[in-house]
Formats: sequence, structure tokens, C-alpha cells
Amino acid sequence: MSSEPEEEPVSVLQRFEKRLEGLVEGAFAKVFKGVVHPVEILNAMQREAEAHKAILAGGRTLVPNRYVIDLSPYDHSRLAPYAAALAQELAQSQAEFIGEQAWTVYGDVIVEIERGDGLDTGMFRVTAEVYTGGDVAPVAAPSYDAPPQYAPYDQPAYPGSGGPAGARNVRLVSGDGRTYPLAIGSTVVGRGDQANLRLPDVGISRRHARLDYDGSQVVLTDLGSTNGTMVNGQRISAVALNPGDMIQLGTTTLTFRVDG
Repeated sequence: MSSEPEEEPVSVLQRFEKRLEGLVEGAFAKVFKGVVHPVEILNAMQREAEAHKAILAGGRTLVPNRYVIDLSPYDHSRLAPYAAALAQELAQSQAEFIGEQAWTVYGDVIVEIERGDGLDTGMFRVTAEVYTGGDVAPVAAPSYDAPPQYAPYDQPAYPGSGGPAGARNVRLVSGDGRTYPLAIGSTVVGRGDQANLRLPDVGISRRHARLDYDGSQVVLTDLGSTNGTMVNGQRISAVALNPGDMIQLGTTTLTFRVDG
């Protein structure tokens, strides 16, 4: 006797495929013949949501709402005329999938399609994160009549809280006494140029971990780092931080502090 655990995700995929058929009079079928297919991308987005779940206070499950799709240069050039329409359909289908799982997101589901210069034809990469708005305020409810909002890559993550009234001042303190205030939104920690908070530690990946602060709590997510992220001696994938928690990345230890 076989079970069908994938029934709900498949229904989302089927609806997605049907909508694709009606887009630009079948141009998608020609564009994707022999190369990456949108259904594969949506499948990967669903897996990313599943892999980056975080349990919030009250038992709610938070999953990423921003998905960056890197396509090979060849696929990206072929897709360019349809990228906005595809991003819109991917965002709608992912929102449906998340709703069926009864998961929580901040604001709208956002999909961006980018050129991935290191990717071979037919290959793609999906990066998922919790995007809390930064300097771009998401609309109150999902709307798919217009292209999805595009979030800036280089949000100012600190210094200062920069958040709404009532937000607590939170910070990380290193073993040598250096203090790193966290702002509302996402802060990527790593040793590479793309990190908002850069730490000169060879044991830390270029994009090692991410801190998402909504004004009341901070969720720490490991970004698939080589050496992992530890909180109070336990390796984590995603966890809500408590005051006094000890975070270890490479050989660097940071203590999570909350004012007030």
C-alpha cells in the first residue's frame, strides 16, 4: 500500500504548470526546451522553504519569503523577456504552497531572477531568506497584478536599531569586547564582501549565517556554512535567540545581548 505524502505540493505544481501554459502564448515551452524548466525551480523553492523552517513563539513556523533564482548566462538571456512574468507566477505558487502548509512569512513572497555567471546551461541555484522589509515596505497583502517587489541586496544592517518604536536594542558582543548592534531586517554574517557583518576568521564561510530581527526577536539561520553554526554548544540550522546565548562561528564567539 503506497502513501502519497507529496499530494499537496503536487497540486500547487499542477496549478503552476497550467498558468504557465497560458503565459505569452506558449513561449515558455520554446524557451525551456532542453534547458532549465520553471517547475524544477518551483520544486527547489519548496525544498528551500522546508529546509529553512524556524519555530517562532506560539508554535508558528516561519519560512523564507524572499527567493533569489540564479540562472546560467545562457538560460538568463533566453528568459529575459519573460523573467517578470515568471517571477510573478513563481511567487504566487510559492505563496499557495506556504499557505497549504500553514507556515508563516513576513509580508509578501518575493522572487528575483538573476544571472549566475558561474552556472552551466541548464543549471540554477535558489537562495532563500527571511526578508523583513528593510527600507522597502512590503504591501499589506500579497498582490500579483504587478511584478513582485525587488529587494535591495545591500541593506544597511547596522549600526543603530533603525527600527519601529518599541523595538528593543539588540547586539552581539565578541570575546574581545567589540559590539555589533543589530538593526531591523536581515544581517548576513561572514568573511566575504557580501556579508553585512564581516568577521576576519578563516573558519567562517563567506556567507556563514543570517540574523533576522523583526523588532521583538532575532532568528539565527545557518546559510549552509562549511563549519556550521553553534548556539550554546549545539549545532543549529535555525533558532530564535535568547539573551545571553553564545554563538560560535569558526573560532569566533559572540554573545547575544538585549538592552532593557
